[in-house]
Amino acid sequence: MAVRLIIGAAITLTAFALAGRRVLMLYRLGRTMQPAEPGRADQPATRLWAVVTEVLGQRKLLRWSGPGLAHFAVFWGFMILGATIVEGFGALFDRDFHIPLIGTDTWLGFLEDFFIVAVLVGLLAFTAIRIKQNPDKRGRKSRFFGSHTTAAWVVLFMIFNVMWTLLLYRGAQINTGNFPFPHGAFASQAAGHLLHGAGKTGNDVLETVGLLASLGVVLGFLVLVVNSKHLHIFLAPFNVAFSRRPRALGPLLPVYSGGKAVDFEDPGEDDKIGRGAIEDFTWKGLLDLATCTECGRCQSQCPAWNTEKPLSPKLLIMALRDHALNKAPYLLADGEEAKAALETTAVDVFKEAQRPLIGGADVNGVIDPDILWSCVTCGACVEQCPVDIEHVDHIVDMRRYQVLIEAEFPREAGTMLRNLEKNGDPWGRGAKARLEWTAGLPFEVRVLGANGEERLPEDVEYLFWVGCAGSLDDNAKKTSRNVAELLHEAGVEFMILGSGETCTGDAARRLGQEFLFHELASQNVETLNSAGAKKIVVTCAHCFNTLANEYPQLGGHYEVVHHTELLARLIKDGRIKPTGEVDVAVTYHDPCYLGRHNRVFDAPRDILGTIPGVKLTEMPRNREKSFCCGAGGARMWMEETIGSRINETRTDEALGTSPDLVTAACPYCIVMLTDGVNTRKQQGKADDAVRVADVSEVLLRSVRRPQEPTAAAEPPPTPNPPTNPNSTPSTKP
Repeated sequence: MAVRLIIGAAITLTAFALAGRRVLMLYRLGRTMQPAEPGRADQPATRLWAVVTEVLGQRKLLRWSGPGLAHFAVFWGFMILGATIVEGFGALFDRDFHIPLIGTDTWLGFLEDFFIVAVLVGLLAFTAIRIKQNPDKRGRKSRFFGSHTTAAWVVLFMIFNVMWTLLLYRGAQINTGNFPFPHGAFASQAAGHLLHGAGKTGNDVLETVGLLASLGVVLGFLVLVVNSKHLHIFLAPFNVAFSRRPRALGPLLPVYSGGKAVDFEDPGEDDKIGRGAIEDFTWKGLLDLATCTECGRCQSQCPAWNTEKPLSPKLLIMALRDHALNKAPYLLADGEEAKAALETTAVDVFKEAQRPLIGGADVNGVIDPDILWSCVTCGACVEQCPVDIEHVDHIVDMRRYQVLIEAEFPREAGTMLRNLEKNGDPWGRGAKARLEWTAGLPFEVRVLGANGEERLPEDVEYLFWVGCAGSLDDNAKKTSRNVAELLHEAGVEFMILGSGETCTGDAARRLGQEFLFHELASQNVETLNSAGAKKIVVTCAHCFNTLANEYPQLGGHYEVVHHTELLARLIKDGRIKPTGEVDVAVTYHDPCYLGRHNRVFDAPRDILGTIPGVKLTEMPRNREKSFCCGAGGARMWMEETIGSRINETRTDEALGTSPDLVTAACPYCIVMLTDGVNTRKQQGKADDAVRVADVSEVLLRSVRRPQEPTAAAEPPPTPNPPTNPNSTPSTKP
């Protein structure tokens, strides 16, 4: 007993000292970061439920049924088998130790053994998955590409060692008479049967060896965990608890410095704008980096990575994490003299500290600019991450620094920014062009101020926010007219702002030009509040997200509905009656900023489902897993020069359903998919009859009487309509 106690105490103290030193360093490193944004600890009940469902319930992991079940088995195996660790440490002092009250109950013995077996089965599943997803054979197609695969194999081996040493110890206990469970522990009893031939003395030795080996492996595993990516085992509950609620999708956070929002009208001299160095991240940002499991779920869903671009959300987080850890000695050095001394005493650390956060190979930056500007902010990475890492927030924060401090961004985006600054729209058409879409409509569209009104009249139910695309892009103008006709048909009184509208600032904000976003958004909030706007209907998913989720940050609080939501409601209420048959095969593309970011999945499908004759076929990737069209994150205004085009990849998926009509519910998506369809037509890979249209067009066809035209009356074409010189051929603005 004395020998096992001394050895057990020695390995325990050693392991705790090594692990504690590492944990203390990580804690001190976190203290060097900026304070987190306010609100990270509000809604305690919601946060607790998130931990229960996502950590204990493994909700996100179980979306991937095979790997999810294997992880569920291993996770809960370690939770339940925590009881065996208590039993093991107790046995160092008393060979007959058992947990008080429940320590001899049959159900506990059965449960422990059940999860020993479940963990072993889970390990077999993980082994099969890793062999199948071997990055050496599958390359970029493997979600483990770039992950620390050797460390993963070591961890699997360590978990296996925990299980077999546990069975050795428990089986020997049965034969020495020290096992606390008379019944139920079926796997331990089987192990005891195999060890029975060693006799009493042999099993005495095997019990001690097995006990010390089991505790030694567990304690060694502890040291390994805090020094590897498996730190997520301890950090995941905290990262989930402090993540943005309900999710890190939809609105972007304002620019924070020192835990306070930056006032762009009067910024402080010490305000840090965006992330220009790793220490500019918040402690929650560092927690994100340290919690990454390297599972590659984000990477497998990323449209940039899937079209041969350098951005992998996983590899981005890993690069930032490794940089933070490598720079840690510099950040933790006491004073400038100590930091300067590292230039001679720790050259590698000093060199790491001098690396720019963003920069190409010529300056050895941590993150290459092509990685940063490849992101479409679609949120697929955030949606899939099982530990709630906020990839999009980090990318946009780094963009903010590049744009506002370094004035570094893709050249073609400059045209869009100048147009927003001078004319209030990305095309540079100006306010006078915002009423062109109304020409040719069979009724008059009411414009606020046309008859001297300063506020919306009482009879107006909705302000129709037409948006830049809906006013100025030829395809999107059709959607604006369709929606206007449908609202008129339903007897919904609405008004528009006309020349009083300006861009919501979505593209500027996601590009990183937060100052310009504030200018545009503040102007719009002032206009909307002065008009007394309460309920707003929009046709653009990006306008929808900005007005509903981001304008409240600037004092603009409105009830914002997407046109598909309103039209679906009007159909349900009987105010719109789609009675005419529309014999058309349709597929529907979920816009990222309508679906994944704002959870509007059903309304467009409900509309299509009520139209007689429409045959809807879903694409393989739909709803939460929808593949981006490539327009988000201000990528609408930037050319794709690396890899294949995202919009063409999505177009191929749409064409794979053999549609007559590809539908969407966002003008950005319609532009991008139209480009893709036109390209495939020119290549002879798509039928000339295939078209792309908004859901509202299909509905209007059904609502109109047979003798009426099948498409909304269109105004004369815009003279010299705006085009994107980077897209050939293209309807892309």
